[in-house]
Amino acid sequence: MWIIATLIVYTIARQIALKLRHPVFNPLLISLIVLMPMVIYSGDTYQVYFEQNQIINFMLGPAVIALAYPLYEQMHVIHRHWRTILIACTLASFASMILGSLIAVWVGGDLQIAASVLPKSVSTPFALSTAEHIGGIPAVTAALVVVAGLFGALVGYPMLNALKVKSSLARGLSIGAVSHAIGTAKAAESNYQEGAMSSLALVICGIITTILAPFVYPIIVFVVNYTTT
Repeated sequence: MWIIATLIVYTIARQIALKLRHPVFNPLLISLIVLMPMVIYSGDTYQVYFEQNQIINFMLGPAVIALAYPLYEQMHVIHRHWRTILIACTLASFASMILGSLIAVWVGGDLQIAASVLPKSVSTPFALSTAEHIGGIPAVTAALVVVAGLFGALVGYPMLNALKVKSSLARGLSIGAVSHAIGTAKAAESNYQEGAMSSLALVICGIITTILAPFVYPIIVFVVNYTTT
């Protein structure tokens, strides 16, 4: 039942998004707004919904792998700008981890919440393993990953347009670095090269965050303890 409902709702949401062409009408956001009340009022749990949509969850793997093809077609761009790409992704990963965690503490969260917020801007597999490793709450991290992805998909391009950023390389890296797969899907719709660069940033930022988070988090703990004593 739920897999049929999901496919129908997403198909309709997709048609609405294509017709209206406005960032607010994101297919995933519309689907969440429609499906969440349906699941709640039906009396089913999320576990029931998830089990009935296992095939969609399984297809996420092949879908991510498929992103490698447009990336392969942009190898000449990557080879020419690899230093810029690596520096941009490294700085974006650092900024996301440090700023997100410190803001979480500043608004009243404890260190466990800060650890859960820290990997929010990378894709779910990277984020969950990182959060668990540094003492965060994976369930909270999973929710924040969706929020970060939707936020980037909604405001990323309007912000880049307002700042008059024209480079496909810069636009794609910006979206992929902060809003992972959800933003990458939006980038791929807008421009083929931007989608490829976004998928590259998604992978690089995920790897950088996974490697550096165990070293960055103790710094966050030290700063928080120092400022509260």
